Amino acid sequence: MYQLLTDSCCDLPYQTLHDHHVDFVSMHFAIDGVEYEDDLGENHYDINAFYQQLKQNVMPTTTQVNVGQFVDFFTPYVKTKTPILYIGFSSGLSGTFNSATQARTMLLEKYPDAQIYLVDTLAACAGEGQFVLDAIDKRDAGMAIDELAKWLTDRRLQYRMWFTVDKLDFLYHGGRVSRTSAALGTMLNIKPVMDVDTAGKLRVVRKVRARKRSLVDLANETLKAIQENPQHRVIISTSGDREAANFIKDRLHEASPQTPLQIGNIGPTIASHTGFGCVAVFSMATEDRQ
Repeated sequence: MYQLLTDSCCDLPYQTLHDHHVDFVSMHFAIDGVEYEDDLGENHYDINAFYQQLKQNVMPTTTQVNVGQFVDFFTPYVKTKTPILYIGFSSGLSGTFNSATQARTMLLEKYPDAQIYLVDTLAACAGEGQFVLDAIDKRDAGMAIDELAKWLTDRRLQYRMWFTVDKLDFLYHGGRVSRTSAALGTMLNIKPVMDVDTAGKLRVVRKVRARKRSLVDLANETLKAIQENPQHRVIISTSGDREAANFIKDRLHEASPQTPLQIGNIGPTIASHTGFGCVAVFSMATEDRQ
């Protein structure tokens, strides 16, 4: 048997990973100089209190996982000759996956027979989580580790990720939009409709007026994937706006009652860059995204 690994940017609940024997490495974030571990709720961090801080324009900073942390994360499995498959946060959004790649190279120099597979999901948040959940299903069905790594890599552009934010301040703070765009967008109530491109980078697809219109657009874009793959689960994630998440869930359920739908939290690492009220929808089509 082999070991599935991921990182806390998958934004799946700790209990889900624990129950399915998936280990993860944590990102870290800091507020007012105090550092916290993004542990997916293992130690019952108050995520709703965190969202309220975001709502008050507190802007946390985040830290990627470095090479040494990955060496420490992988080594216990390598020493016991347990094959590992790490399913990682998009290389287009963080240097974390590059750290994992460097750690793999270092470990193979010392343990040349180690089986260390890495999958760059080109995804974020529960988009990465979708890979993990599909990997659990394939592992439990008996798929070999090398086949699973190839299966995920071959299909990674079939995963769909659509986002919108309530305020542009955090995107400006993270360098995603200019100061002028953020100021005008706030004044004119403009909401970006975004996805993740083929390089795993955030992309503004269009800008719409009013929050409801952006939510409708997320639902409509997701329905295109559902039409191709109606049985695959859809995950709706939010940094505090459950009403908006339920609005999208209701629209999707009305259009496709057979599609499994679930709502989850955007974890503190991702939410530190989106602010309060981000809503994201994650699905899987059968054709590659462009």
